[in-house]
Amino acid sequence: MARFLYILLAIFLFGVLIAIHEFGHFFTAKLLGVKVNEFAIGMGPAIWQSRKETGEPWEAGEKTLYSLRLFPIGGYCAMEGEDADTGDPRAFSRQKSWKKIIILCAGSFMNFLLGLVITVALFLGITHTRVPVVTQFADGFQHQGEDGLMAGDRILSVDGHGIWLYADVQNYLARNDGQGVDLVVERDGQRIVLKDFPMGRYDYEFGNGKYHGFGLIFGQVEELSIPARISQGAAQTFDFVRVVWMSLGDLVTGRVAVSELSGVIGVVDVVSEVGAQSEDVISGIQNVLYFMALIAVNLAVMNMLPIPALDGGRIFFVLLNVVIYAVSRRRIPEKYEGYVHAGAFVLLLALMAVVALHDVWNIFV
Repeated sequence: MARFLYILLAIFLFGVLIAIHEFGHFFTAKLLGVKVNEFAIGMGPAIWQSRKETGEPWEAGEKTLYSLRLFPIGGYCAMEGEDADTGDPRAFSRQKSWKKIIILCAGSFMNFLLGLVITVALFLGITHTRVPVVTQFADGFQHQGEDGLMAGDRILSVDGHGIWLYADVQNYLARNDGQGVDLVVERDGQRIVLKDFPMGRYDYEFGNGKYHGFGLIFGQVEELSIPARISQGAAQTFDFVRVVWMSLGDLVTGRVAVSELSGVIGVVDVVSEVGAQSEDVISGIQNVLYFMALIAVNLAVMNMLPIPALDGGRIFFVLLNVVIYAVSRRRIPEKYEGYVHAGAFVLLLALMAVVALHDVWNIFV
């Protein structure tokens, strides 16, 4: 029963992510004087609709249809002339390039902002945190000393990646290919650079047990003030961005197989499982919200990729048209751009269908 409730919560939160994305488009479109034919919360049959005259000077007499639809799994903002010139001077297609870019970026910005707000809110409940300062070494660690690591060293970066949170140390060391890592540490107020430092995983003894790891012990814990909690929450949000970029890089380089991709079904399954396995309802909701913050940032980044049918792809065409017009005083015909976006959208749906089937297979097999 608890698993089912977390599934419903995850589905609802997915709907919130999509709805707030569309609200970003809606709000900026209205702000910049673009005609919006309909703004809908949810998908499917309408259960409530209202046409409301805005009363704004630039929208005199215009009525936007506001809809609440049956399935709470998204929403949309239908602007006049999104894919073709309808002749309306306030159509999206007739707006200046800077207006189009702002409207197209607004959806991803709202997703990122939601992820930031959720993460900061969660971090406000954290009073203490472990810091990336080496306090001691496991028995057998061979690289101690002035030419290596020393107790009290604060890890500042690993292979060029800034260490904003304690978890960053493990995340980036785990990507070590066995050839050594470039470390930057702070020691007695000075920055020390350790090039090609050997940091492989080995079997170590620590305390009364054994563990397989890097041999570094981080035992220092600091109390967090309110501003520090906010700062840590913001750092975690930007860490999400780095995780998404690294994941994309791993996918392109083959470090991660395409078969490991998960869609909405797979993510909902994982999120609900995490929630159901939590110690209590409060921690379960917090864990689900943490994952949803990560997904919100994921959506923000992915949607800005220059892929046709995504907002990033539309921005690419806006910028491409600016360049072409500056050189030749001509633009790409809108119908051809529409064909590209439509074709890419079909391919995207096909990929989503394949990933969804793979998710279902993994769940039941």
